[in-house]
Amino acid sequence: MQDFAKEVLSVDVKDELKKSYLDYAMSVIIGRALPDARDGMKPVHRRILYAMHKLSNTYNKPYKKSARVVGEVIGKYHPHGDTAVYDAIVRMAQNFSLRYPLVEGQGNFGSIDGDSAAAMRYTEIRMQKITDQILADIEKETVSYSPNYDGTEDIPDVLPTRVPNLLINGSSGIAVGMATNIPPHNATEILDACIHILDNPSCTIEDLLKIVKGPDFPLGGIITGIDGIEQAYRTGQGKVYTRAKTSFEQIKGGKEAIVITEIPFMVNKARMLERIAELVKEKKLEGIGEIRDESDKDGIRAVIELKKGEVPEVVLNNLFKNSQLEQVFGINNVVLVDGRPKLCNLEELLNIFLEHRKTVVTNRSLFELRQAKERGHVVEGLIVAIANIDEVINIIKKSENVKVASEKLCERDWSADTIKPLLDKVADPDICKPEGLEKGFGLNGKKYKLSVVQAKAILELRLSRLTALETDKLKEEYEELIKEIKRLQEILSTESVLVKVVKKELEEIKSDFGDERRTEIIEKRLTIDDADLIPEEERVFTISNNGFVKTQQLAEYRSQRRGGVGKTASALRDEDFIKQVLVLNTHVQVLCFTTKGKVHWLEIYKLPVMSRTAKGRPISNVLPLEEDERVTSFLPVDEYKDGHYILMATRNGVVKKTVLKAFEKKYAPGLRAINLDDGDKLIGTVITDGSDEICLASESGKAIRFNETDVRPMGRSTRGVKGMNIHKEDKVISIMKVIPEAKLLTISQNGYGKRTNISEFSGQKRGGKGVIALNTSQRNGKMIAAVQVIDGDEVMLIGNRGTLIRTQVDQISVIGRNTQGVKVVSTRDEESLVDAVGFKETLDEE
Repeated sequence: MQDFAKEVLSVDVKDELKKSYLDYAMSVIIGRALPDARDGMKPVHRRILYAMHKLSNTYNKPYKKSARVVGEVIGKYHPHGDTAVYDAIVRMAQNFSLRYPLVEGQGNFGSIDGDSAAAMRYTEIRMQKITDQILADIEKETVSYSPNYDGTEDIPDVLPTRVPNLLINGSSGIAVGMATNIPPHNATEILDACIHILDNPSCTIEDLLKIVKGPDFPLGGIITGIDGIEQAYRTGQGKVYTRAKTSFEQIKGGKEAIVITEIPFMVNKARMLERIAELVKEKKLEGIGEIRDESDKDGIRAVIELKKGEVPEVVLNNLFKNSQLEQVFGINNVVLVDGRPKLCNLEELLNIFLEHRKTVVTNRSLFELRQAKERGHVVEGLIVAIANIDEVINIIKKSENVKVASEKLCERDWSADTIKPLLDKVADPDICKPEGLEKGFGLNGKKYKLSVVQAKAILELRLSRLTALETDKLKEEYEELIKEIKRLQEILSTESVLVKVVKKELEEIKSDFGDERRTEIIEKRLTIDDADLIPEEERVFTISNNGFVKTQQLAEYRSQRRGGVGKTASALRDEDFIKQVLVLNTHVQVLCFTTKGKVHWLEIYKLPVMSRTAKGRPISNVLPLEEDERVTSFLPVDEYKDGHYILMATRNGVVKKTVLKAFEKKYAPGLRAINLDDGDKLIGTVITDGSDEICLASESGKAIRFNETDVRPMGRSTRGVKGMNIHKEDKVISIMKVIPEAKLLTISQNGYGKRTNISEFSGQKRGGKGVIALNTSQRNGKMIAAVQVIDGDEVMLIGNRGTLIRTQVDQISVIGRNTQGVKVVSTRDEESLVDAVGFKETLDEE
């Protein structure tokens, strides 16, 4: 009995697992996931195209059933399932997956909306015309072959492609521990780069960057920024930002629509639009009314209809931020080079392809040279035989069989009178002698000795070839073969001639298949900054007592004479009224300070422009406010400059100074600007330069003026110091930065007011009680606003029932401090003023 124990080997499990896993990983990397740098093919694609070639399933032949091709592939070359093979065929036929499709399909091959292709028994395929160039010369021993999975067939290790398929169609795949993601490119640009390298072998990557602009995707779109492209071309890795191509259209009802005509590469259009609809439903996207897909056989057209008054640029930017309208394509040029994975830059990929072309042309030339020599050798023998035809026929007639006839033809020397003049034109008389032919055959002085190959051709010669015309044709053929042999020998012996052949073939490919770029490239990265897309204009920003905000065109309000009734600004309900109004430029960032001492950031242009009678949008939908928190101050900021401060004032007369730069960095939940005492509220803010004078005004008609140097700078989370000493029943209503040439406009709740020279308010130390600014009599009521104005300014007066009136300050009298003022606006029954805002913009009266 045999002792099997002696055959048992001890192995380290760790080493065995490591070896087995590495073997598996390399099998996946080489045999499935990564493309070859030479032809840009993975094994499955190479086997499909080779099977179609063997079936003569070319572009100029009838279509064949997809199932037949799949069966040929899995039966002879690819030991995997039919689904994997058919899926690869389908992708090669989709014009939205490949920049230059390699398979021409007939039937349903899926859609950009993610629809699946029909079953392979229903569809038909054949090669595209460009695919012929990928398989050109494959029968001329240009590439090496390896046995298939069962050793019954041979499969090419690489295709002899004339087309730089790897770069023009790209490739993607995930292996074990590595992945590749190569974008498609424009054939014209890639071929131009190849030709440039052939003409200038020492060219640099900088030269190539001027020729290859960037990826060129099948569906077009826009690439924003070239930094990622250049990085990928230099290193093999980089990020490319792609976005959809869109336009704006006017539709019925005065609305606007965003029309999408091109989308980023590999984006499912239907899923993209579904996701946009979901974002609208979840209220993560505002301003979209309807989404329609109007795409047809002529191309993509998706329409996103906006609600009336929405700013289309803002909505579009939100779409870029939140949907697949903008995508990042991560370039990772990992390919197989000499059977090993390698990260390559653009120059390396182009050089690998060109070296492959040189190898293919060299191998092809060797094959054609061998064939030309063999044919030339045969033609030499035929020319000799025809010149001695009577003797040849006599030998053949007397021979017992073909073998004897062949031997007799080879034994004797023949007259070379016909062939010698042809060979004398050639420097090498053995130019047509095949390799391996023994010495003694061919021309020897004035005689010619036939070889076995020549004798066989003579014995197979038809009598019709003995005519004078056929003899002349043989001589012409021989001369042409001599020229061809010389041409091929020159290619094989001279590098510059080889390069010329490669270049000429590339130029032919460019002429046949080169086309215009589809993807537009914008040099600078388009960061999604709404402000850059919004035109500068003045808008009236209003906030109601119940927290509704909106913007309106400034032209909505016309100037009126003093004493006018005004124009309704908002359709307010439940005794709501407009509390604050600011006239702002759309590009100014606004710091929003709340009654709880917090600050938020607001871009005015993000709010839709509404009509005068529109209610507005709840402030809670715009800023993350707490339930009992209200915005009390809007502070426009152009730039966060050094040496500038924000000076804050509270209802109880507390003031605080903090550097402006402390508020530069935005936080979504907001920032703490001041710590408030119980029951206190923030009422206003101003920006100062560190040496300004400040004026505070209270509801009782008092005002105090002091220098801001009396207030030292503090951090954000501090309380502040006493700015104005007021009674318990009184409260501070206004904070101003003193303008020496300005006048102080004071307005009472009953519509009376006046202007007073600011110089009448002498400076005090902070913490004082101040002096009288407006006599708050029973006629006047409390002082509701104190605003600095200059001649020519205008003022917006706000009533508690939503009435706005705009008037010129020049129509309001200039009176001393301790006076009651004049009638500024006629208030309706049970209506009183609640605020006033001054501004410089003056419009012609409507």
